[in-house]
Amino acid sequence: MPPTDQALLADLGSRLARHRLDQNLSQARLAREAGVSKRTVERLENGQSIQLSNFLRILRALGLASSLDLLVPALRPSPMELLRLHGKKRRRASRGPADEGAGSPPEWTWGDERPEDERE
Repeated sequence: MPPTDQALLADLGSRLARHRLDQNLSQARLAREAGVSKRTVERLENGQSIQLSNFLRILRALGLASSLDLLVPALRPSPMELLRLHGKKRRRASRGPADEGAGSPPEWTWGDERPEDERE
């Protein structure tokens, strides 16, 4: 069974509190650096709901904003979309006029064969 919203908020708040303490920041100083109230930091760390914009400010102040890519990764195009976007890629050269004619090597033989005009 997936965790409840309350359990996720409590775990998130606990993790952010550990990050704050690892950086030796008080709640008041983090609040000042993030541009939010101290009560907002307290609410977040206690697993209570806060505004998303305040959450982002706190992440930025803790240096964790780049970690949001792990939370919500950018979508990659499907293999079919990639084919449509890039078209077919060539796998080999086609035969053209340059492959035929004077510049092409003579037809291969075993070497023990003689030209028709030298046969008996």
